[in-house]
This record gives sequence, structure tokens and C-alpha cells, in this order.
Amino acid sequence: MSKQKNPSLFAAELMRPALFEAFRKLNPMVLYRNPVMFTVEIGTAIMLIMTIYSLVSGDSSQGSFAYNLIVFIVLFLTVLFANFAEAIAEARGKAQAESLRKTREDTPAKVLRNGNIELLSSSVLKKRDIFVCETGDIIPMDGEIIEGLATIDESAITGESAPVIREAGGDKSSVTGGTKVLSDKIKVEVTTEPGESFLDKMIALVEGASRQKHPTKLP
Repeated sequence: MSKQKNPSLFAAELMRPALFEAFRKLNPMVLYRNPVMFTVEIGTAIMLIMTIYSLVSGDSSQGSFAYNLIVFIVLFLTVLFANFAEAIAEARGKAQAESLRKTREDTPAKVLRNGNIELLSSSVLKKRDIFVCETGDIIPMDGEIIEGLATIDESAITGESAPVIREAGGDKSSVTGGTKVLSDKIKVEVTTEPGESFLDKMIALVEGASRQKHPTKLP
């Protein structure tokens, strides 16, 4: 798999929408799902009222104007920063999911049909389709090797830099979409239905389809 470059944490394309989202999340109807920060926001609103009161009335029995203002600013920035951090994480997850989706759609597959090889998009592959991979090819879909032997780079999915040997007829005959053939030639039969491949599951995971809610958040 050609390595997809993850966007920088402070990339402009992430910062701008995240900043907008941080202010949008100040809406109590949105923030109430996070009880901790919702409580802080209530305290922020109370401090704003007290700050205005101390300024208008001159009464410092509940704290001076300067003190109340400082507390209000600290609380407000706390809520805003928490919203911003959450928005950045969500934006980064969406960018990574889009990167994986682009990899899946752009990877070509040398599909074997009626003795001929057709170059198709990996997104159209179905279970029991057969494709061929040679040196330098990206494996387009999860499958089982039915013919041949190859050295495969699986670092894109396992993080392990050392290549592995995969061959037909053995315990190590399965291959994963997105890995790269470093040598030789193999013939592979697709073993997963569309939408159930490793890359599809990774996309769902990154997008949060399989993510559990944080215990401090309400359903």
C-alpha cells in the first residue's frame, strides 16, 4: 500500500473546521451529552452573570470584577479547549478514514476471467473472484493464495517491517488487502464479501462505528 500521509495535528485543513466545531459545541443542547464539561459550562455562565453584576452594581461582596472576570475567562477557555480537542480528534479520524477509503478505491486489481486478465478497481471485487499479483503490486482484497508463493510486506497493517512468506496450500496462505507483494507471483481467491474486508473494518473503526462511548458521556 502506498503509505498515506497522515495530516499533521495542526494542519490548517483540520484547525479551521475544528475551531468552528469547538464554538458550535458550546450549545448546551450539544454539550449536555458530556456531563463533565456541561457542568463546567454552567459554572462559566454563573461566573459571567456575577462578573456583569459586579461591574454594574459595584458590589464586591461576591468577588471583585477583576477576580470574577479572570475566573470566567479560565472556565470559558477550559470548555472551549476541551471542545476544540474533541473536534480535532474527530476531524483527524475522518481524514484517516477518507485516506483508507481512497486507498481501497484506487487500488487496481488484475482479475482473472475466462483465462484473461482484466484491470479493475478493487472496490468491485466479490467473494470467489480470482486475481493475480506480481512483484510491486498492492494486494487489492483479502483472500487465500491458490497458486504460487510470494514475499509480502505487511507493515502497512501490522507495523512489522520484516517481510513474510505466503504460499498456497499451507497455514500461511491468507493475504490481506492493502499489503504489498515484494517478489514472485501469486494467484489469489477473494474470501470476503464487499464491505467486510480488513480495510472496510478499519474505515468503520476509525470513523467510530465500533468505538465505545466514553464513560463520562451520555448515550
